[in-house]
Amino acid sequence: MANRRASKHLRMSFFQTRLGRTVLENLTAYAFLAPAGLLILLFGLFPVAFAFFVSLHRWRRFPDRYIGLANYEKALGNLGYILFFWLALLALAAAWLAAKRLLTVLRQSDRADYAHIFSGGVLGFTALLTIDWFFKLIPIIMDIPRQVRGQNTSLALFMEKLGESFASPDVLAAGNLMLLAWLAALALNALLTWRFRSKHTAGITAWSGLAVILALGAFFLLQLMLAETQTAIAQARESGESLPIWSQLVFITGGLALIVIGWRIFQRGLKSHDNRRFALALLGGLTLAVGGYLLMAELPAALAAADDDLLQGFWVTVMYAVGTVPVQLFIGLILAYFLFQPIRFRAFFRMVYFIPYITPFVATSIVFRILFNAGEQSPANRIISILGIEPQRWILERSSIGELLGLPEFLAGPALALIVIMIYSTWTYIGYDAVIFLAGLGNIPGELYEAARIDGAAGWRIFRHITLPLLSPTIFFLSLVAIIGTFQAFTQIWILRTGAVGSKVNTASVYIFDELQNSNRYGYASSMAFVLFAMILFLTLFQNRVLGRRVFYG
Repeated sequence: MANRRASKHLRMSFFQTRLGRTVLENLTAYAFLAPAGLLILLFGLFPVAFAFFVSLHRWRRFPDRYIGLANYEKALGNLGYILFFWLALLALAAAWLAAKRLLTVLRQSDRADYAHIFSGGVLGFTALLTIDWFFKLIPIIMDIPRQVRGQNTSLALFMEKLGESFASPDVLAAGNLMLLAWLAALALNALLTWRFRSKHTAGITAWSGLAVILALGAFFLLQLMLAETQTAIAQARESGESLPIWSQLVFITGGLALIVIGWRIFQRGLKSHDNRRFALALLGGLTLAVGGYLLMAELPAALAAADDDLLQGFWVTVMYAVGTVPVQLFIGLILAYFLFQPIRFRAFFRMVYFIPYITPFVATSIVFRILFNAGEQSPANRIISILGIEPQRWILERSSIGELLGLPEFLAGPALALIVIMIYSTWTYIGYDAVIFLAGLGNIPGELYEAARIDGAAGWRIFRHITLPLLSPTIFFLSLVAIIGTFQAFTQIWILRTGAVGSKVNTASVYIFDELQNSNRYGYASSMAFVLFAMILFLTLFQNRVLGRRVFYG
């Protein structure tokens, strides 16, 4: 009894000390953050990592053998190797930034804290061992349905196969190594924290661990790219073909680097007030950009063996984005500007314009199929007949709008069926854009307009010099969301497309779903999905980098 009271007193007194209160506060904070972190891990990071893992395998319904970059080579040709080279360079750059941040923290700490670099590195390496064990285990578990095929399935049989999955030789060896690494990492971290504890301990450990993870990830990507490139070159030589992957890698990478450097020089020239410097920066930036473009002339050769349907899907996606985003933002801004004025029935009109956005896509898509029917008596054909235009096939028309108008081939543009889908998407989202623009207009102080009118400004000058600059954060947000949405567009295209138009309206996401549904090529579909994800991420970063600087926050 006395021992229990003493133990209870010791526990109580520990949490009453400064260290105990700090530990309790940290545990409470992590307990509140754990659910959100788990959701981000399960529904944010894990799907991306798993899609990348599946893309490196031959995967039809069930896991199959490891094939490296074969899916990427099939989808993008030699450009797949180049993209992985760039991805490895990006991981190295991220590791360098993490190491740079680590050095900043070390300058603010004592030399005794340097020991935590080793602790963080071991934790980072242990995290990679955990990922390795997990992705060795998952394919075996997902293969259980094929193993029990033809047997009387039951919970006991599943649990038996699940236990066998954990006990398989590769998984068991990876699991034992992972457990040993975790024990060593946690023991080392606890020892160093107890011996050299300071306010910089967590920062040093976290940044050193992140630097190790990124550096080893970059090493893995480089090793994967080099191994697959050497295999492809050896196979090409055996068949008597030339495969200039290295030349394409060097030229395209060098060309992209020259374009980036030229852009940076041009940006610096814009900030210069000296006319000579501006002219030299303009000339130098243009020269480097032209040189980079000439070096990137190897890009068509790199894409020679790519999947034509996938490239067509990306081209359709680009046309779809270019044809919808500017139009819907422009119309949404004009509507918001008029609906912001003190007109009658303003609330009613705001609701009417917002209804298409909240109406189910399936219902409105079917209505558009009826409106743009290929029959001569369809509403769309009746309207254009008033203007003396012959009836069109609309959603069944494969020909481009340029071909129908008799324009040159380079001005062909999207197919008429895709134009119909663009009209539908614009009609759907202008109400949403108008509502967001209305919120932005409401945040502009009225005193600015009053001061401008006192100074003699009116109409277009007020809109150009006050409204537009102060709406730039809203425009930036809507353009960012709209471009991401167009590259992910699926539902309306899936419903409005027909078999007659085929690939003329299939965006990248629709083509990926077709491969997944009709061909059951999970590995190939995952590789294309990962490429689409990388493209959306690149466009988002590009917008943040280039357009974000031009946003005026007042």
